[in-house]
Amino acid sequence: MANKITIKKGLDIPLKGQVGGNITVDNATTLFAITPEDFSGYTWKTAVKPGDTVKCGSPLLFAKECETLKLTSPVAGTVEEVHRGERRKIEFISVMKEGEQSQIDIDAKASVLDKIMTSGLFAMMRQRPYDIVPSHTEKPRDIFVTAFDSAPLAAGYITADNGKYLESGLKALASLTSGKVYLGVRYGSGITSSVAEVYEFDGPHPAGNVGTQIAAIRPVNKGETVWTLNAATACRIGKLISEGVIDYSAEVALTGPSVKDPHIVKTYVGAKISSLLDGELIPHEGHIRVISGNVLTGIKVRESDGFLHYPYTQITALPEGDHADEFMGWASLSPKKYSVSHAFPAFLRGLKKPFDFDARIKGGHRAMIMSGEYDKVFPMDIYPEYLIKSILAKNIEKMEERGIYEVAPEDFALPEFVDTSKLELQKIVREGLDYLRKELN
Repeated sequence: MANKITIKKGLDIPLKGQVGGNITVDNATTLFAITPEDFSGYTWKTAVKPGDTVKCGSPLLFAKECETLKLTSPVAGTVEEVHRGERRKIEFISVMKEGEQSQIDIDAKASVLDKIMTSGLFAMMRQRPYDIVPSHTEKPRDIFVTAFDSAPLAAGYITADNGKYLESGLKALASLTSGKVYLGVRYGSGITSSVAEVYEFDGPHPAGNVGTQIAAIRPVNKGETVWTLNAATACRIGKLISEGVIDYSAEVALTGPSVKDPHIVKTYVGAKISSLLDGELIPHEGHIRVISGNVLTGIKVRESDGFLHYPYTQITALPEGDHADEFMGWASLSPKKYSVSHAFPAFLRGLKKPFDFDARIKGGHRAMIMSGEYDKVFPMDIYPEYLIKSILAKNIEKMEERGIYEVAPEDFALPEFVDTSKLELQKIVREGLDYLRKELN
């Protein structure tokens, strides 16, 4: 029987645009890309050039620090572009899907770790501390797998198509650690495992965040390393180990108030977003913001030339808000305005009913207000305001005392949402983790 954990602190943002039961198959997208910036912790170098022919699983980039760690092509075809930005930084490598979808050969006699490394699936895992792609030379204390996503408008990680591979994926992961494999599932999901220790989580977002689950089950201490991944990646690993198939297919939720018919589309990792959203958006007077991911942690992309970013599970579209012309502006008492603190009368109609959000910040940057507002939506046993202050001060000793090894930027997404000071908390935490890693290593 699974252990149950109830998360009391958190917030479910009532955003319009939840997916229904409709599922479509994407046959139109031919261009796919891998973005190295999605895979923190390493310096990535190109392994291909435009015009090269690649198979599914062929290396596109490799880590300068570890050449056996690769980012691989999600489809078979021809390398279209190695796009570089300032200082020749690699922004993405795109592949034109062509012909028969063949894959690279996987040695059936190779170890589990070698198979995962060769296929490129290893880069889809993360380690704590630092929230980076793990080092394959270091065995983790434990491995944590989250089987549901509680972020705004997110769909589940496990579907009927991939769920049958979950158990074999968990078994493979168990061979990579001397500790335990923990599986966090939604309360009442009925998901079980004979390999992993299953915990059911009930409560609002961030109950589905792996950081919340780690903190509730077995927190990370200084000197310890754990690996994390979502169940979709675990299922890909399971399919690789059990059948020798590299599967970079992805089920992506098209969500948000600007989507005509929010639904799930079956495509591949790194799909071009303009193809996925062709004919799917509701016209607005102003512009539409397209986000690869959810509204809290996703990456803003241009609809015309953006690509699906890791973890490849969701696209959100909502009005930019640049056309807004409200009576009395910020001082308006419109019941259509959402406020966590009940500053507007919308709470009288109920804050669980979906709201028409747009992308406006509705406020300006100011000094941090020590009001305890972060604590109301932050379920980890950490004082988030004090940790942020120690990161800003670059005080390593205080960072360690206040729990820097336990957190990742996504853990501060809700505090950033409710923050009256409008601080970029996720960016601050990311910079703090990078600084700490650089100084200690």
